[in-house]
Amino acid sequence: MPFSLDVLTVGNAIVDIFARCDDAFLADRDIGKGMMNLVDADRSASLYADIADGREISGGSAANTAVGIVALGGRAGFAGRVHDDVLGHSFIRDIAAAGVHFGAPPQQDGSPTASSIILVTPDASRSMNTYLGACIEFQPGDIREDEVAASKVIYLEGYLFDAPAGPDIFAHAAALAARHDVQVSLSLSDPWCAERHREALGRFVHDHVDILFANEDEAASLCDSDIAGATETLCRQVGEAVITRGENGAFVGSGNVRHECAAQPFGGVEDTTGAGDLFAAGYLFGRTNGRDPMASGQIASLAAGEVISHIGARPQADVAAMIAAKEL
Repeated sequence: MPFSLDVLTVGNAIVDIFARCDDAFLADRDIGKGMMNLVDADRSASLYADIADGREISGGSAANTAVGIVALGGRAGFAGRVHDDVLGHSFIRDIAAAGVHFGAPPQQDGSPTASSIILVTPDASRSMNTYLGACIEFQPGDIREDEVAASKVIYLEGYLFDAPAGPDIFAHAAALAARHDVQVSLSLSDPWCAERHREALGRFVHDHVDILFANEDEAASLCDSDIAGATETLCRQVGEAVITRGENGAFVGSGNVRHECAAQPFGGVEDTTGAGDLFAAGYLFGRTNGRDPMASGQIASLAAGEVISHIGARPQADVAAMIAAKEL
């Protein structure tokens, strides 16, 4: 059988280190609560020394989405850059064990593999302290053409646009997608990322994106508008605009059709890390496996609801069985 993927996700390859803390821990170290804080190698090492019982897994937004797609019963690959070091090989082993195709060899030169210390407070807020390391050196050539050609969708994480080669990476991905008739999907990732690159990202969305993921703050930031105006703008610009609303569920706009997808909590909220990543996984799984936008939104809500019920950005329950039981 020829090599094939439902989705090739592209993004930062990061080893996630999860730990619990209280608000005082964040305040004492001047950590922005609920934010993605970029740190250097020394700051990362200092925080790592201060936490107890950290749990390490392969991560990064796009990698989490790839793992979610596989957990739902789909086929996913990941394109990212790791170094030939302990964390790099840990990332490769872990993502392969999750069933995700990762064909890139570790880099012999350059910066160490990236890591993110994710501090979860009792209110389930997560504060990410990310050392980007090798991710900063991601190059367009790290996206392999054979993997794009084998995919139905190439999915880009917005965080990657911050890399020095970010605009070139996005342009290369779009060119490969056009060459092989592959859809382009993008997650805006962060409202500040959308603000920093509003003009360039807005142009990319308009010109290339088929399926866009954003929360309300990200959508409003990209469009420099209120959420109502941003929603209408994005629905005109892309084939499918998917806007998440936390506990209020999500909105899916496809052409002139609008859908409201209710949140599907799976018990209490323990940790919101990965909620957006798994929502994207559920939606992309649905769309690449014969479901319409409404059903895909329901699958996405279910996947996101499961992942916020526990610590970590990977499903722990059998989400494929859950979908089957609901006949989605």
